[in-house]
Amino acid sequence: MASLKGSFPAISTICSNFSSSSSSSSPLSKVSFARQPDADRRTSFDRRIRRRMACRAMVQQAVQGAPAAYAKEMERLSAKESLLLAFKDAGGFEALVTGKLTDLQRIDVNERIIGLERLNPTPRPTTSPFLEGGWNFEWLGSGNPGFFTATFLFERFPSSLANLSKMDVAIKDGYSKITANFKFLNSIESKFVLSAKLSVEGPLRMKEEYVEGHLESPTIVEERVPEQLKGPFNQAVATMQQVPVPVRDAVTSGLRFPLNGTFQRMFMISYLDEEILIIRDTAGIPEVLTRSGAPSPPITDPIAEYES
Repeated sequence: MASLKGSFPAISTICSNFSSSSSSSSPLSKVSFARQPDADRRTSFDRRIRRRMACRAMVQQAVQGAPAAYAKEMERLSAKESLLLAFKDAGGFEALVTGKLTDLQRIDVNERIIGLERLNPTPRPTTSPFLEGGWNFEWLGSGNPGFFTATFLFERFPSSLANLSKMDVAIKDGYSKITANFKFLNSIESKFVLSAKLSVEGPLRMKEEYVEGHLESPTIVEERVPEQLKGPFNQAVATMQQVPVPVRDAVTSGLRFPLNGTFQRMFMISYLDEEILIIRDTAGIPEVLTRSGAPSPPITDPIAEYES
């Protein structure tokens, strides 16, 4: 009993206060008797027994509570690791966007997503500082604009000609930028950036309004250009040098097209911690993202609070 009190100082203090208050309030503590009657001795003994039982109950609750919280946290960490391993076993992001996943792999990943969602440690994720920062897409739903772009690309070009290497999103100050990284002929790299405004609709629900699309000018890695294409490539470079500067600058800056909120979607954040973000669209299809860098520090002005 003494060792348990030492491990839980608050409980030790409560027990001692309980004991001192009981003894100081007792009229017997102010009167000296040569000999206590049997009834009084029994009453004093009963009080001591009740005090010990009360302290023991508080200690047992504390001892049982700590392992329970530890076990739940270990279960959450295990579920995270299990989900990430399921992504790897299924072939990762490339297998997802190329449609090479089997039904068994899909159901396995979805089962592990559900297992992690029920252990969500963040009750109000839409206003959590953990939401801001950079995230990599690991699992996409059919309603995601990036998934639609990837599907359109791979349906028309073989993977040897074009592929989507990765997708990520940066969230900051109520806005998001979704970036899809494409590669053509393993030598031409380009990015498509979709900017959106985020609105908090509740503790779990958000709205995403697309503001602008930007197709960046491709970057060519000359060392990777196939030998049979180096001739046309050099001719294209020479032609670009003869183009007027304003036109060349316009091509270099890429193609921008305003969306002005024409397209939007609603989604719900079903899981958020410092490493993993899980959202579900209106059809309930999950998207899983992993942190690409260090989580953002706590901020004083998070995304605008929702109005109930």
